[in-house]
Amino acid sequence: MASTTASRGITTTITMTAMTTTTITEGAALYRLLAWLSPAYPVGAYTYSHGLETAVEDGVVRDRASLLDYIRTVLLAGAGRVDGALLAAAWRGAVAGDDPALDEVAELAAAWRGSAELALETMAQGTAFTSVTQSAWPEARFAAFAARHPRNLAHPVAFGAAAGFGGLPLRPALTGWLAAFAANLVSAGVRLVPLGQTDGQIATAALHPIVEQATDAALAADLDRLGTAAPALDLFSMRHETQYTRLFRS
Repeated sequence: MASTTASRGITTTITMTAMTTTTITEGAALYRLLAWLSPAYPVGAYTYSHGLETAVEDGVVRDRASLLDYIRTVLLAGAGRVDGALLAAAWRGAVAGDDPALDEVAELAAAWRGSAELALETMAQGTAFTSVTQSAWPEARFAAFAARHPRNLAHPVAFGAAAGFGGLPLRPALTGWLAAFAANLVSAGVRLVPLGQTDGQIATAALHPIVEQATDAALAADLDRLGTAAPALDLFSMRHETQYTRLFRS
């Protein structure tokens, strides 16, 4: 099924499920979302592998199929599951103008990390995203939120709050963020295994239903009942902290 909406000379469909259609019809909103998700947006995502470097070193990830398995686990049972729910909660808090709820999500995200490097990964990217977004896309409510948590906003929380304050629809913002997360891991895998660029794009295409599944799970998540079920990912991350030769920061 497909749905197309035209506005201001731009025709685009962002996402569609069997039950819900969500579109961005404002050219400025679409442009902002694409800018925030671009690899050129300077959050430093390319320097992190989310423990993948150790998995490749151990031979657990050795080809396209095993790379897909790794990323699927991250999105559905690891940090991606938690981060998607945190992004949605931050977006809802921003849209509602609920500062206590936003602050609670920020504090929860700062504590909800399985290793030092995974904490570094999300907090450093969140700090970078917050800084550049305030400079390039200034918004007073987002600036006030950031000021309450100086250099202490996890990436999904910063992104979700900025999207909410900026009037971006939740599902496209969430799907896009998870897709960018997955694409960064594909890029790391292409460099580490190594794989060819075509293999990387085949992997990215194959991850589409997984990203949609992760989006659905995040939208339905209850933060009071949320958790991860991928201890091997945390162990890879912890071992990466002392790995002798490293290309990535996590």
